[in-house]
Amino acid sequence: MSFAIKQGLFKLKITDHYAILGVPIDADAKQIRLKYLQIAQKLHPDTCKGNELEKKLASEILSKLVNPAYENLSRKSSYAEYQIVLAQIGQHLAEKRDRITVGGEEAKELLKANDNVELVYRKLLKTLTTDQYRPLEKALLRIALISELNLVYLMLKQGQGIGREEKPITKSTTTQSSKHPTQATATQANNQAQTERSNPTSESRVASYIRRAKEYIAKGSLSQAISELREAMKIEPKNSTCHALIGQAYLRQNQLTMAQIHIKKAYQENPQDPVVLEIKQELDKLSKSKTAINKSKNTTDSSKSTQSSPRSDTSKSTTKSSTNGIFGSLFGSKKKVR
Repeated sequence: MSFAIKQGLFKLKITDHYAILGVPIDADAKQIRLKYLQIAQKLHPDTCKGNELEKKLASEILSKLVNPAYENLSRKSSYAEYQIVLAQIGQHLAEKRDRITVGGEEAKELLKANDNVELVYRKLLKTLTTDQYRPLEKALLRIALISELNLVYLMLKQGQGIGREEKPITKSTTTQSSKHPTQATATQANNQAQTERSNPTSESRVASYIRRAKEYIAKGSLSQAISELREAMKIEPKNSTCHALIGQAYLRQNQLTMAQIHIKKAYQENPQDPVVLEIKQELDKLSKSKTAINKSKNTTDSSKSTQSSPRSDTSKSTTKSSTNGIFGSLFGSKKKVR
């Protein structure tokens, strides 16, 4: 069983993990885990209340939507990448604000919010997430409405300040500070020197990740390449080569939206990086090819429809053009989200 959701972020080919779990976009790890456990308890076959068909549907939703959503938001590497994607989406949506249309009443209400975006967003989200998975038949509709709300929220916030704060782990320094200042300083210097000798530099670690990622891409092992590059971006989140290569991996997985976001980010960070330029050319070539195919297909369809029903064709053509104009141009006028 597959679940097709075509509203909100899903329309941009982005799985809205926050909408699936029914948590705010800035939810912290504790909130996400708590909500996941609550939903899992309701949907698990052993605890789900309902007949056999309802239990089967609940199990499908849990395994194909809820579990993957939690995994993506609980792992640091995938979470960090996801936040980059959402930030880029928010910025591009803000640029196209006058052309964005939504169907849900909650999303429309948030669009009208002025200085109370946070307050209105949380109020509307609470309304939609109350009994989100009851009844199960309406669960996908609820997720779609929440995702539309999230899309508007990202647009209004312009992708800024939406990430949860990661608290650094601090170690006690009581023993160290109790020593004589000179002795403590000498000990610290000695420890630092030993660390530098035993551990590779950040640059060399990133270079190793990039080298392995390139090898994986050459072999067609794209998932392994993405994993290596995610590790590299933990060390250097703004590394242009990392973003370009992960974009290339997504491109070859036919995940065009994800590819566009990372390659655009890479170009923003360093437009002179030869790796970035090469991969950007690969993206541009594919985008132009898809645009030409779509135009050819639209022309053929339009010709056939005109012969049978001119009026109907005009309506369909207008609707399709409007949709492509809003979402297809998120990443540049020459690029279209597939």
